[in-house]
Amino acid sequence: MNKRWTIDKIREFVEKNSESKLLTTEYQGFSQKLRFKCSCGNDFEKTFTKFKNNHQRKCDVCQPPKASR
Repeated sequence: MNKRWTIDKIREFVEKNSESKLLTTEYQGFSQKLRFKCSCGNDFEKTFTKFKNNHQRKCDVCQPPKASR
């Protein structure tokens, strides 16, 4: 069974699993980019799927994107 993510469940996941803070207040679906504030103070956007599954939990300054193959 698929877990239905709500904005409250996402906020809880972000607080428990990263140093970032969720700024977005509504969740439309998995393809939506969410706004976060990194622990360094920078704002950044990621889909929740990338944040959760790919461990992209910081801004591009603190965690630069991996070089593509």
